[in-house]
Amino acid sequence: MIDKKKFYINGEWIDAKGKESIKVIDPSTEKSCAEISIGSKDDVNNAVIAAKKAYESWGFSSKEERIKLLENLYVLYKKRWADIASAITMEMGAPKDFATKLQAGTGASHIKSFIRYLKEFEFEKPLGEHAPNQRIIYEPKGVCALITPWNWPMNQVCLKVIPALSAGCTMVLKPSELAPLSSMILAEIIDEAKFPPGVFNLVNGDGATTGDALTSHPDINMISFTGSTRAGALISQNAAKDFKRVSLELGGKGANIIFKDADPEAIERGALRCFRNSGQSCNAPTRMLVEKSMYDEAVERLKKYANDFKVDDPNKEGDHIGPVISETQYNKIQTLIQKGIDEGAKLISGGTGKPSGLDKGYYVKPTVFVDVKNDMDIAKTEIFGPVLSVMPFETEEEAIKIANDTPYGLTNYIQTQDPEKVKRVARKLRSGMVDVNGAGIAVDAPFGGFKHSGIGREAGAEGLTEFLEVKSVGGWN
Repeated sequence: MIDKKKFYINGEWIDAKGKESIKVIDPSTEKSCAEISIGSKDDVNNAVIAAKKAYESWGFSSKEERIKLLENLYVLYKKRWADIASAITMEMGAPKDFATKLQAGTGASHIKSFIRYLKEFEFEKPLGEHAPNQRIIYEPKGVCALITPWNWPMNQVCLKVIPALSAGCTMVLKPSELAPLSSMILAEIIDEAKFPPGVFNLVNGDGATTGDALTSHPDINMISFTGSTRAGALISQNAAKDFKRVSLELGGKGANIIFKDADPEAIERGALRCFRNSGQSCNAPTRMLVEKSMYDEAVERLKKYANDFKVDDPNKEGDHIGPVISETQYNKIQTLIQKGIDEGAKLISGGTGKPSGLDKGYYVKPTVFVDVKNDMDIAKTEIFGPVLSVMPFETEEEAIKIANDTPYGLTNYIQTQDPEKVKRVARKLRSGMVDVNGAGIAVDAPFGGFKHSGIGREAGAEGLTEFLEVKSVGGWN
């Protein structure tokens, strides 16, 4: 078992002040693979003090200095790519090919993207020709608490750490205690890249102890959190006490509207996007809405596709999915699958229990329910497992109504060959993102949602400005 009980504070790996620790579980074996410390209030306070001190100089560093350090970081990240991918496979069960290409790959893509946006960004600019002595200045928000989830570790960490560094913020990162190992490798890379001490700090721990100490600390200026809607609400309450800035990327229950003129691969592509990463993606299309004239055909295709879908050991090469993250998550998914059966939805593949031959590890059968009604729990709840709910619709208006009938609003999907229908439907869907015909959302497109799916945007130009305050100056000559 790997000993990872130190924290990275003020440019050094130091022992935790608190005495509590927690085991990191490999979800493919159900055995401990590492041990981390749980950050106490004293640990958090030390990290925040270091970040606050570092801000005095880093907050006024030049754009050129930040670009140079980030470009060095990108070079070093690529050298450690395989280490990061291996850590993600071990800590959260992402199959090695998927972990290498997508899990570790998204981190690299965000670093590269933010470097480009930083080079283009104007931190000072005139208000306009009508007001020549008026200046707009973009300044870093200050000391940031960055709290990240386990399902896409490097994607989410780099969506916060890299724009915060680019903006001139200093930070304390608390990665998920379920998948902290890849983040600790990133801390090693940041250290090797020679960022000034205190600019980046990492404290491991849980939400109740470490997360609460971090989000309630009076010297934290901004909180950027990705995770559950429930936790986002609690964090917002902490932040409201002293008006901390908040960026929240929360849950989703995406609808995938498949019209009768969809392309031939739309049904299977939709199921793949639901099952990928073992269903553990907030933007997954977990509700499939199928036009009634092709509904029966879609059901048969989904049954075959899901029954043939591969689940296996994440340490093997291939395009299969691995386990879900934890016993708690496994049990939640099993409960909701049973709830779908009890509610009267028709189960056409998968179901409760583990796939054949996978008795050890938190493996879930790819599961498809059809004839689902939108008021069923399986249609309303973010299951966060490979579970697809399928329902028919007759008209475009009905499809939009069903899609929007959810407290979430992260990503919706449209499958049609009619460009005018795409434009009509996309405008009426209440979500921060709309993916059409499998085009995907660009790495630098604004990522975030409406309603209970969060506040703010990550990635690209909007992801950078999330970490900046706007100052107006009159009389600038």
